[in-house]
Amino acid sequence: MQQLIELVADAKRSGDYQPLVDLIPYARLLGVQCVCYGEEIIFRLPASGDHIGNPTIPAIHGGVIAAFMELTAQFQLTLQMPQPGLAKIIDFSLDYMRAGLDRDTYAICHISRQGRRVGNCSVLAWQERKSKPIAQARAHFLLESENLQFKAD
Repeated sequence: MQQLIELVADAKRSGDYQPLVDLIPYARLLGVQCVCYGEEIIFRLPASGDHIGNPTIPAIHGGVIAAFMELTAQFQLTLQMPQPGLAKIIDFSLDYMRAGLDRDTYAICHISRQGRRVGNCSVLAWQERKSKPIAQARAHFLLESENLQFKAD
């Protein structure tokens, strides 16, 4: 836990959150990347043949898009928490708006409410233009510190 606290502090100081993203094995498997633009954190899912669900279009598998968006929300909330740890998902509702083609995909999370126990947020995913999203999601996470168990390798 001490290693995680130090990583969070270093990341906030430097603005480089990629080492924290890389601590999550599934985020590493998908190749999720994190870039800061001022106070905004944008996540990137690089195009990969491993993400294709429909090879005829080709389009990214809906489960990959959903997982990418859930990781985006979880990571954003984790950064906002006073105590380091990972928030636990309560529910996640996703609306697919258009096909996610075999291109880089981006996501941004906006936290609408972060209380002591629950965090509510929305996530927007797009490819070429933010004004043409491929999906949007709403998520609720449990933030109770006693429920935040995370072990860094």
